[in-house]
This record gives sequence, structure tokens and C-alpha cells, in this order.
Amino acid sequence: MQRNQTAYVILGILAIHPHQSGYEIRKTIQQSVGFFWGESYGQIYPTLKRLGAEGLIVPDVSASQTRPKRQEYSLTPAGHLCLQEWLAVPYREDPPRDEFLLKLFFGRDAAPGVSIQHIRRFQEENRRLLTTLLELEAMARAHNSQSLPGFPFWMLTLNFGVAQLRSALEWSESALALLSTGEAGLVSNPQPTNSTVPEKP
Repeated sequence: MQRNQTAYVILGILAIHPHQSGYEIRKTIQQSVGFFWGESYGQIYPTLKRLGAEGLIVPDVSASQTRPKRQEYSLTPAGHLCLQEWLAVPYREDPPRDEFLLKLFFGRDAAPGVSIQHIRRFQEENRRLLTTLLELEAMARAHNSQSLPGFPFWMLTLNFGVAQLRSALEWSESALALLSTGEAGLVSNPQPTNSTVPEKP
């Protein structure tokens, strides 16, 4: 059966954290795979309904003294098998869509300084994200998360992100140096333009 990727994200999250409500699943995605996987949150509840109809997850209602009744979800054996089968399939090479690189590629036709401004914003965002990932790594180790079965795999993805960010920041420094000196006419624009350098958001 053909399923969207949201279904497998939900199955994976419930394999790690069973008995989660739709809201909790959304929050867990945001705090974990959300750093490298963009998920359409509007698909979560319809997908939960479909997974339940397929018998891959089972809903149950929990109540506590501090919170009202809410519907939570857990994996069924069939759901866990479905997740395992999907994990064994070779991953797809989805075409990248990176607007920063797209604008940089066409940067010759931008007003002087525009591409430099984009790269500086790129640096700020990547430094901020790098700080967040390093804090997450420190917290995970401090709370003895090493004992959790999934810890080595979580750290592999986190370390990949850290390596990517550090590499991107190193590249950005050389890119700024190149554009700032106007090497090979990279920042020259022979055609008139009325564009202005965008302000930082």
C-alpha cells in the first residue's frame, strides 16, 4: 500500500514514544526529526485516522487527575512490522529545494551587496542552529540518555547535522571573502537595477 512519508514519521515516533496524543506527536516531531525533516503538521491528524483504520496504530483514551481525557496512540504489532519494512527500503533521493542557493546562483543579477547580505543571514541562522544542536547533545549526555536503545542512532543524526553546519559556516567565510574582493567580477553588475539591499529581518 502506498503511504505518504508522514505515516512513517508517525510510526517511528510512536515506536520511540508510545501513548502520545496528536498534539504530543507534533511536538515530538518538532523537537527531534524536525531539525532535518520538514513535516506538514496539517497531515498528522488525517494520517492518524488512516493508520488507525489500517490497524497499524491503536487509539486509547487516558485520563489523569491533572489533565482531561485525551486520545493517545500506540503502535500495533502490524504497525511495527510496517515500520521495519519501510526502514529496509532504500531511501529516496528527493530533489533538493534550497532558495538560498538558488538566489546565490543567480546572484550576478542582484544589486551589489545583496548576495553578501544573504550569506551573512545564512551564517547567523546556521550559528544559531549549531548552538542549539550542541546544547541538545550536552543535555542528552548529561541525562544519561546513553542507556536508551535508540541513543546511538539519534546521536548519528545529530552529529551529521553538527558536521554539516560547521562545514557550511566554513564555506560561508570563504564565500564572503570571495564576494567582498569582487574576484572574477562576481559582484559586478553591468545592467542597471533599481533593487536595494534588503534589510535584516
